[in-house]
Amino acid sequence: MVNRLLPVLHVMSLTPAAQDAILIAGNLRVPCKLGRTGRRWLKREGDGATPRGVWPMRQVLARRTASQGLRTALPLRFMAPDDGWCDAADDRNYNRFVKLPYGASHEELWRKDHLYDVVVILGHNEVPRIKGLGSAVFFHLSDPDGGPTAGCIAVTPQDMRRVLPFCGPKTKIRIW
Repeated sequence: MVNRLLPVLHVMSLTPAAQDAILIAGNLRVPCKLGRTGRRWLKREGDGATPRGVWPMRQVLARRTASQGLRTALPLRFMAPDDGWCDAADDRNYNRFVKLPYGASHEELWRKDHLYDVVVILGHNEVPRIKGLGSAVFFHLSDPDGGPTAGCIAVTPQDMRRVLPFCGPKTKIRIW
């Protein structure tokens, strides 16, 4: 079966403070997790909120072991243990991919908890990048214990494999 690529995935929750939402991809509906403080129009670095808006899906990063059978039309790059993402608002690489070790504050993409084994980079605060308006907003795997994210959108590994075949270079995710 060939899935048609969708222009937009929708993420909807009942209240702005909700940590639980539904991700809609065509006729597919899957539960997802949002940031610990819900969703906000004005995202700030470290606020724990998932930013409301429409964000392009740029690229999938995946560990080789997690990429078996992964289907998507999004660009795919295999992750390495020294991959990171800068979250230091005053750094020249704020909200950008970096190689570790890195001198400024950053996230390690090769996580021990495996939440980033498959991660989609979203185009939030990308052009122009404005310091302090949020970094490292991703679509990634959910915590098996059911906890919220730090400001991302997260689904189970099984649901990620169900959603990604609908995604291509023109697909956006709408957080409402």
